[in-house]
Amino acid sequence: MTTLSSGTEQSAAVGHSPQVSDPRRWFALWVIAAAQMMVVLDASVVTIALPHAQKALHISEANRQWVMTAYTLAFGGLLLLGGRIADYVGRKRVFVWGLIGFAAASALGGAAPNAGLLFGARALQGAFGALLAPAALSLITVTFTEPKERARAFGVYGGISGGGAAIGLIVGGLVTEYASWRWCLFINTPIAVIVALLALPVVRESKAEGKPSYDIPGTITVTGGLLALVYGFTKASEDGWSSTTTLLLLALSIVLLVAFVVIEARTKAPLLPLRVPAERSRGASFLASLLVGGGLFAMFLFLTYYFQSGLSYSALRTGFAFLPFSIGIIVSAGLGGQFLPRTGPKPLMMGGSLLATGGLLLLLTTGLHTGYASHVLPAELMISFGMGLVFVPLASTSLFGVEAHDAGVASALVNTTQQVGGSLGAALLNTVFTTAVANYTTSHAGAADLTARAALHGYHTSYVWSAVLVFAAFVIITAMLRGGRQELPEGAAVPVG
Repeated sequence: MTTLSSGTEQSAAVGHSPQVSDPRRWFALWVIAAAQMMVVLDASVVTIALPHAQKALHISEANRQWVMTAYTLAFGGLLLLGGRIADYVGRKRVFVWGLIGFAAASALGGAAPNAGLLFGARALQGAFGALLAPAALSLITVTFTEPKERARAFGVYGGISGGGAAIGLIVGGLVTEYASWRWCLFINTPIAVIVALLALPVVRESKAEGKPSYDIPGTITVTGGLLALVYGFTKASEDGWSSTTTLLLLALSIVLLVAFVVIEARTKAPLLPLRVPAERSRGASFLASLLVGGGLFAMFLFLTYYFQSGLSYSALRTGFAFLPFSIGIIVSAGLGGQFLPRTGPKPLMMGGSLLATGGLLLLLTTGLHTGYASHVLPAELMISFGMGLVFVPLASTSLFGVEAHDAGVASALVNTTQQVGGSLGAALLNTVFTTAVANYTTSHAGAADLTARAALHGYHTSYVWSAVLVFAAFVIITAMLRGGRQELPEGAAVPVG
């Protein structure tokens, strides 16, 4: 799910005088959208291929989440810096180099002979994605200067984003089933290179005015703090929560994240102005985005393994099994967009988070021999419809009362918190899973189908904690969010699935 908002791009474009429309602008849009589809497609493709990659590279259960979290952590942690770099270095230049870097990182990951190199390649993909994504959206804003054309352009871009996630599920299944999991990464390389070559003649360069300013200390401390936190969760899975290594990593993460807040409060050009999340409704929105992202990413991780290990689905069948989820989000996002001006964001977000919580708890009815249509599909539809109703208003609530010069940071934080929440949620709940499996195995030694039943117990435990995360988002939305119709910001960003 991608929350599309033009805040970063609009703020980046401020100060430029109106320009004559570029006759190649619509072709440029398709080039930019093709890059976005590649990034979105990559996320769902890799999810489907993960069990095969784990088996091939002998990745432990504790470490398998790094295939997902290495990417999302790098992407979310560097996204705000990536937008700043694109503004001042040149959006076209950063877009092209982001594509080339993404191509190289994908090739490295596809050829990885061991888990460490695969994790590193995924982190590189996330870093170059953090350059690519804000540059792409900025280019759309500066290329389409007429409001109606810009709205159409973002509609096309958003539709491709939503469709790309669904297509990626099928592509991932096909490639993994009939070629190799490695080609789920290799396939990005020719696509990225072709898109970069097409961008050179048709995408117009633009830069922000003013003196470049990059908050490097802030970037290092926040990224390092999040990395230490995720690694601490991983070590807790291997060594226990009371181990010295785990406690040191968690303490280091706290120190670095506190240092980040101090730096942001004192620097003249902060990566994240603290006034943006300090406002009550905006802070509630970002917290809800963080929690929902954690629950959603973890659900994908464990359902993937349940399909392929528990129900013995092929990779292709797993892709089709997830397809209703993508369709549900697209449909509910459309409905949410229709109701948003009438109801305001708060009722939609409350109802959506409760619906998703119920869907996650419904997954507790799944068993070793239960059917997909009777047990998994209803839960998928509940979760996806709920998520669509939550994500749609987030682009608006993140802009409550925000000043024009902070609109870019505020809207970009929605995507950042989703990605960071996904990283933390996948790492934490994977630790919950492995602990639950170990405890079940010890307490039920000698039972029939012990391995399968222990894994199922681990999935169920993780679904419960995923539901807790999403319900916590409901509580925050209910208690903190001011979300009537009168609170909708004028010209609010358009969210898409």
